[in-house]
Amino acid sequence: MKAAGKGPALLRLNNLKRVMTQLRSTRITSRQDLALALELSKNTVSLIVDDLLEQGLINELGPVSVASAGRPKIEISLRAEKLKSAGIMVERQAIHWRVCDYFSQVIAEQTWRTETRDPEHLLHELVEVCQTLHAAHPELLGVAIGFPGIIDPVRGWVHFSAHLGWQDVDVMTLLHREVPLPLRIMNNVKAAALLSVQQLELDKSQSHFYLRISEGLGGALVEQGEVFTGSSWTAGEIGHLTIQPNGERCSCGRLGCLETLVSKPAIQQQLAKRKSGLRWQNCESEPEIVNEVMKQAGTHLGNALSQVMQLVNPASIIIDGPWNAQPAFVLAVQQAAQAGALAFTFAHTALHFLPLRIDPANGLALAVIEQYERPSQ
Repeated sequence: MKAAGKGPALLRLNNLKRVMTQLRSTRITSRQDLALALELSKNTVSLIVDDLLEQGLINELGPVSVASAGRPKIEISLRAEKLKSAGIMVERQAIHWRVCDYFSQVIAEQTWRTETRDPEHLLHELVEVCQTLHAAHPELLGVAIGFPGIIDPVRGWVHFSAHLGWQDVDVMTLLHREVPLPLRIMNNVKAAALLSVQQLELDKSQSHFYLRISEGLGGALVEQGEVFTGSSWTAGEIGHLTIQPNGERCSCGRLGCLETLVSKPAIQQQLAKRKSGLRWQNCESEPEIVNEVMKQAGTHLGNALSQVMQLVNPASIIIDGPWNAQPAFVLAVQQAAQAGALAFTFAHTALHFLPLRIDPANGLALAVIEQYERPSQ
């Protein structure tokens, strides 16, 4: 995609981006359908499509029979493998990356253990990873790198990450200097939120709240297709709502956060308290204990979600967690959320319990594509 200019050049560039977005959404379409959907002239669309054909980025699939008289439609589709994006997810003591095509299908991936406590060491390792991915996949449109914690996506700073032990780390400066690709720095959960909206095919004109249960507990609000970060980049951090003021100490240093009641470590701790040696991996032997723990966790989460419903009023809440397969957990979330919210609000909020976990690296790769398609100013 050529650099943005002024006037007609900028208009052409933004029309191209709109066409790319529509091609990604519909997968198979035609010049006529593109012009109709985007309210562009047939000539404008034809010029863009011809340019994409010349670059080898789309295929013509052949004519489609139509009942009315006139020229038959010729179906076209993107060659998704020609436009790739990469997402690199940093977790405590681990790096995980995925390269995806333009339709978010995984092409390659890798995970390994590494030391993450030293920012300088890790940033140089990330530079090497980016350079290696670029060499192996020259079609890359860019790379997005995700971290746990409070992330400023504009400056590319990790302001605070309890899981990594980082504070005020400038990520972007070194990477921008060493990596010849567009870069995006994000919070892992907020990247996963983008993918959840796409996978569920939710209305992007509405707002949706995504919640991820893992080693911690994070959330993100997707508003008009964009992640809302707030003035200090902590919007959606539902895991640090205080639920039990005199409860367990959280990784953030405070007491009784929701994360201490619902996260993976929290559930492991509660199982072990009820029976020595009992863990999630062997809990099938004690279904009554599991149901009790799941009901309690679901009630805590449902109470918190009822507040999200009232304060944010999203069209849907997406729950991405390992406990979704437990009926006691799902029912407790639903009942507590219903009890804590206004009846009208609850009736107009869809609860989605994802059957399969979302990989934030996929969400990061999607963030690259959405940045690529964003209109230029």
